[in-house]
Amino acid sequence: MSDYSTGENVSARQVSQKSAPDAKKKDIQVVEFILGNEHFAIDLFDVREVVEYTNITKLPNSPPYIKGIIDLRGEITTIIDLKQRLNVIDQNNLDEQSSRIIVLDDNITRSKIGIMVDDVSSVSTIDMDQVDYTSAAVHNQDSSIIGIIKKKIHVKEKDFNELVIWIDIKPLIQDIHL
Repeated sequence: MSDYSTGENVSARQVSQKSAPDAKKKDIQVVEFILGNEHFAIDLFDVREVVEYTNITKLPNSPPYIKGIIDLRGEITTIIDLKQRLNVIDQNNLDEQSSRIIVLDDNITRSKIGIMVDDVSSVSTIDMDQVDYTSAAVHNQDSSIIGIIKKKIHVKEKDFNELVIWIDIKPLIQDIHL
């Protein structure tokens, strides 16, 4: 990719970092969810719906992060174990049947895809001033991290920031062809 204003080649990450200050002019809506002990978020417009866990049919010879397929109202939907895909270590050992499935919007997927998460906590509107892009730049080998959302919460008469890892789901599903 080249930067037309300077003629130099730039990566997609550099483009997102250059455009990050411009993005601060608006709010974003995200779906927040839990994987293991960590809080994550994806863009609300990447989500079609959230459904409860249902029986997953395992597929032979598939990557370990593909849990299998489900029949979602007559449509075969591939289920991705996002903890496995992101290498999130789960020390809670929660019952899989208490998990949720975030069904992704058809506009970002080539086929029907859902991601399995431990729980969906909320849909939030985030002020772009709450997003730290420099922390995400430390992990430049992982192009799926957009930034870290510093969400102010109030617990027992104290205010503190809860850190939410904001990810771009598109690079995590781009290589799935079933």
